[in-house]
Amino acid sequence: MASIVKGRGQTWEIRESVRTPRGPRSRTLATFRRLDDETIERARSRAKAPLTADGLVSIARRVGAPVAASAADEAAVRLLRELESGSGPRPVLRRLLVERLGERRQPSDTISSAAQWIGASTEERGAALRDLLLLADALPAPQRSLGKLEYPPLARN
Repeated sequence: MASIVKGRGQTWEIRESVRTPRGPRSRTLATFRRLDDETIERARSRAKAPLTADGLVSIARRVGAPVAASAADEAAVRLLRELESGSGPRPVLRRLLVERLGERRQPSDTISSAAQWIGASTEERGAALRDLLLLADALPAPQRSLGKLEYPPLARN
């Protein structure tokens, strides 16, 4: 059975538990900073029990380990960033993309808003969150008159 644990610093380890005459032992199959196809193959080649790529990716996501995006995801992120900045592919490529993706409608405001953040790094997201929290702190507190506070009466049986 494989598991993924946090190593030192920014590293993660894919580990396998094995049964030995002296009891259960855990051994490292691969060490990584970002789980990618090469790391998965290295772990699979060293493992005694069969491992699946989908299973390792699922475990990594569950424990919070960084997972490398697929080539298609990376290309989509780059394209979305270019579209958000005002540039895009030539008309013939645009038509091919629309046809291949099967979307012929205008994206909603929600999708357009999400597209701005789809490729953002954790540092960019963190900075935006800090700005949002500072804005919330700067807003004046509502002035409500609560009147005289009283405890509710106790229920009688």
